[in-house]
Amino acid sequence: MITWSRLDRAAGGLAFDLGLYALSAGFAAITAVTSTLLPHRAWGGVAAIGYAVAAVAVLTQWLAGNRDPRLRAAITGFAWVATAWVPMLIQSVERAGGRTDRAQEEVLVVEDGGSRLLHHATPYLSDDTIARLPADERLLGYLPYQPGMSLFGLPRALAGDAWWTDARIWFLLATTAALGLTIALVRGPRVLRAVQLTTVLPVCALTAATGGDDLPVLALCLLALALCARERWGWAGVAAGLAAALKLLALPILAVLIIHALTRRRLGRFALGALGLPVLAVVPPLLRDPGALVDNVIGFPLGHGVVTSPAASPFPGRLIATGLPAGRVIALGLLLLAGLAIAVWLVRRPPTTAAAAALISGYGLLAAIFLMPSTRFGYLLYPVALLAWAPALTAAASVTERPDRVEEAADGRATAYT
Repeated sequence: MITWSRLDRAAGGLAFDLGLYALSAGFAAITAVTSTLLPHRAWGGVAAIGYAVAAVAVLTQWLAGNRDPRLRAAITGFAWVATAWVPMLIQSVERAGGRTDRAQEEVLVVEDGGSRLLHHATPYLSDDTIARLPADERLLGYLPYQPGMSLFGLPRALAGDAWWTDARIWFLLATTAALGLTIALVRGPRVLRAVQLTTVLPVCALTAATGGDDLPVLALCLLALALCARERWGWAGVAAGLAAALKLLALPILAVLIIHALTRRRLGRFALGALGLPVLAVVPPLLRDPGALVDNVIGFPLGHGVVTSPAASPFPGRLIATGLPAGRVIALGLLLLAGLAIAVWLVRRPPTTAAAAALISGYGLLAAIFLMPSTRFGYLLYPVALLAWAPALTAAASVTERPDRVEEAADGRATAYT
C-alpha cells in the first residue's frame, strides 16, 4: 500500500509536485470553459497557463536528475505568482477599467463595509435599512464578517476606484506577510509541501484571485500556530485575535488554541491578545448600532436576514437539508454530534503541541464544512492548510526544544550545526 509519506517523498518530492501542477492545470482549464461564475472563468484561463508552465518546469527538473529543494521552492513561488497574483491583478485592472464581472460578491461587500466604516463609524446596515434597498442590492447590503474585515475596504473608500484599491490586493498582501512570518518561524524540509497546499492548490489560488477574504484569516491562524510551536505566546495571541477580529470562522481554531495554551500553562499571555482584540473590534459598531451588528454577523449567516445567503455547495449537510423531510433538523443534529465528538476529543486528549492543535482544528472544520446546511466549497482551504501544516509544526516544536539542531536539506536528513 502506498502511504502518504512515500508518495510525498517520491523522486525527492518531484512526483507529487508534478501531479499537483498537472492536475491543477486541468482543473483551471475546465473552470475556464465550464464555470458559471465569470471571475472564475477569467481565473481559469490565466491560471491554466501558469500551472502548465510549472508542471513543465518540474518535469524538466526531474528528467535532469536535479532534486534541489531550492529549485522546487522557486517553481512553487512562480506558480503562486502565476496562478494567484497575476490573474488577481488582471481582474483588478479590468475592474478598474469598467468591467463589472471581475470580482466576487465578497469583494464588493468588504469595500462597501469600508466605505460605511469611514463615513458612518460602523460597517453594518440594519435589517430595516437593507429591506428598504432595491431588491437586487439587498444581498450586498450584508457584511457577514467581523468588523476588522472592513479595514480591507478602506483603500477604495479613501482613494476611489483604482486597481490598487481593490480589496483583493490588500487581502493577498496581508496573507503574504503572515505566511512569510510563518515560514520563517517553522522552516525545515516539510514546509514546502505545506506552502504549496496553502498557496498554489486551486482552492487557494482561485480564492485569492476572485475573492480572497478567507486567506488573511487562514494565514493569521497558521501564524498563531507557528508562534505557539515556538513558545511565543503573547504574539500567538495577537495573531489569533486578529484572525478572530476578521471572521467568526477563526473562532473554532481560537478555541482549540486556548485549550492548547492551558496545557502549556500559558493561557494568560495568550488570552490577552486572542480575546482582547476581537472584543475591541466589536466595541465601536456595538456602540454605534448593536442591532445592525447582530443582524449581519449572527442573523444573516443563520438564515434570518432579509435575504438568504447564496452559500449552497453540495456537501452532505446541504444535500440532507434540502433532500430529506426535516432535513435541516437532521443536518443540524449531525453537526451537533460532530461538535460533541470534537469536544470529547479535546477533553480526553487536549492538544499539548501546536501540531496536535492544527490536526484537531483541521478535522473539526472539515466535519463542520461537510455537515453545515449552508457552506461554500472555498472553505475547504482551512482544513487542507491546517492538516498540511501539522507535520511542519512538529518539526518547529523540536527546534524550540533543541535549538542547536535544525532539520533541513531535501533528502530529509537531520543536520546539526551551532
